[in-house]
Amino acid sequence: MEPENPTAAAVEAVEGVEATRDEVIAEVGSLAEEVVPGTVDADADRAADAEPVTEPVVEPVRESVEPASSEPVAVEQPREERAPRRDDRRDERRDDRDDFVRVRAPRLPDEADISLLDPDVKQELRGLPKGLAEIVGKHLAAAGLLVDEDPELALEHARFARAKAARVGVIREAAGLTAYHAGEWAEALSELRAARRMSSGGGHVAVMADCERALGRPERAIELAREAQGKPLAADEAVELRIVAAGARRDMGQLDAAVVALQGPDLDPERRDPWSARLFYAYADNLAAAGRTEDAVKWFLNAAEVDDEGETDAAERAFELTAEPGLVAPVQDAEDDAAGTDGAGNGEQENAGEPEAK
Repeated sequence: MEPENPTAAAVEAVEGVEATRDEVIAEVGSLAEEVVPGTVDADADRAADAEPVTEPVVEPVRESVEPASSEPVAVEQPREERAPRRDDRRDERRDDRDDFVRVRAPRLPDEADISLLDPDVKQELRGLPKGLAEIVGKHLAAAGLLVDEDPELALEHARFARAKAARVGVIREAAGLTAYHAGEWAEALSELRAARRMSSGGGHVAVMADCERALGRPERAIELAREAQGKPLAADEAVELRIVAAGARRDMGQLDAAVVALQGPDLDPERRDPWSARLFYAYADNLAAAGRTEDAVKWFLNAAEVDDEGETDAAERAFELTAEPGLVAPVQDAEDDAAGTDGAGNGEQENAGEPEAK
């Protein structure tokens, strides 16, 4: 038996498929001839005469269409419901930092040099790149030089330093203290809170409490003073906190409590501590507010006697109080003695005051 030729089999298969196709075409043609003549035309005429039916046009949904490019398609949404884009959020963060970031570098005084800073400050600045540490240090030095004579300009330098290195605790501390001297209470409080989080210590709690007072929140100032009880504070810081807490009591109408808050072992006319003048003055001021005028005059005179730097107007306050009816204390002589000037009757006051001064 001869083997089957594969080529011949393939040819026969193709011819069979073509024959089947021809039969299908012929059958379809015969079916088309059975259609009644004119039916198709009549249907076409009726369709033409009928009123057109308007079907709703469905707009394609933009979100479902994938663009050819890789960029996402922006879908218009109501403004109030649209989620903030990344750029929007970035702009909001920039706006929050405008006071500190978008500042030009103020002109540095010639004498502003990093060598003027405390060793502890310079030590912390060593964590910055050398060039940046030099720039920031000079502006901190400028802030320290200007804070007494031009606190607003000093604050510009502190803000610039803060903008350059906001993660350094001593810089936030310097910015807070400078803002306090410039009367920017909210900014000072914010910066000192940040400095307190970044570093250990009291964090200038007296200044923070005084900012709370200035912002009209004396109860928060008292709360800060209460929280600081039992914590290690420098002696001058503790005295300042007592003075602020007494002022907060006074703001709340608690005049007698304000007087009591300042009493302590260091409230002694024989003491000559660096803070004695301020403590005596604050005590006298609260005595006067409580209506204890004679005691107030006495402590104003005590404050004037220890105020070697002339930080207070204690002598003037004592003189004003003695001008009231019923008070005839020789305050004018004490005022001249405190000022170190010559005047009628001053010799007795000076001689009387010498033993105490020694």
